[in-house]
Amino acid sequence: MVPPRAAFGVTPPGGRSLWPGIAGSTAPLDEVPASAAHRLRAVFISDIHLGTPGCQADALLDFLKHHPSDTLYLVGDIVDGWQMRRRWFWPQSHNDVVQKLLRRARKGCRVVFVPGNHDEFARQFDGMHFGGIEVANEAVHTTADGRHLWVIHGDHFDGVIQCAKWLAHVGDWAYGVTLELNRHFNRIRHKLGMPYWSLSQYLKHKVKRAVSHVNDFERAVAAEARERGYHGVVCGHIHRPEMRTIDGTLYANDGDWVESLSALVEHQDGRLELVHWHPMGHGGLTLPLKEPQAIPGVLAPA
Repeated sequence: MVPPRAAFGVTPPGGRSLWPGIAGSTAPLDEVPASAAHRLRAVFISDIHLGTPGCQADALLDFLKHHPSDTLYLVGDIVDGWQMRRRWFWPQSHNDVVQKLLRRARKGCRVVFVPGNHDEFARQFDGMHFGGIEVANEAVHTTADGRHLWVIHGDHFDGVIQCAKWLAHVGDWAYGVTLELNRHFNRIRHKLGMPYWSLSQYLKHKVKRAVSHVNDFERAVAAEARERGYHGVVCGHIHRPEMRTIDGTLYANDGDWVESLSALVEHQDGRLELVHWHPMGHGGLTLPLKEPQAIPGVLAPA
């Protein structure tokens, strides 16, 4: 069996393992006690990008603490192998996230890792288990009301990734620069008492070509799910949380933990919600930004 460190595809300076158990955690990792009625049936998160300065690890830890679930899907780009090959960045909070995920698996939560393009090194371990975490290049989730959802990262439907990977790396570098500028900008906004504002999301919405690219991606993913006979699809990759029907097929993108801080959740009755989670206050406490979007009863199985 390949050690977990090798499964991540990167080794830190000095050969120390990324996996917890060596160094103590500094974050409160215990979940908030929840009754069976409040426990979620499934949680879908993606694009955490551990190993990069843009990763909002503390917010994710707080979200996971408040959202226990029977199943947790990690829908790709959990670890950013692209950036970690360029420079090493791994603070304690990123180790805490790994520890939290392993702890969930140990406590009986089914954790399924669907690798993305930034952690594509893990795709060679399809069907294997590491620390209780299942690795699957794609998965199928059946909701409580009988809907079959195809779970994929989504990069195979990105023309830039498939046809010009070098351009994707350039775009990834430019995205990192934008996030760095955004962090400095939001430090000033925070001191002025102003809310968080995302420069990169603003640019995505303003550039017509980017909007067209996103729409093409969403339709392509939904069409493939429909062709395969699924009621819907859950994906990540484009860092744009969304839940809507496209030609009768449910398209759900759980967003990311760099900018939107969002996740898709399934309640015990099969109801799906898109939840936004954002840091508030000085203590790191997080609260929903607004009422989660919901599409109850969409695409009930025939």
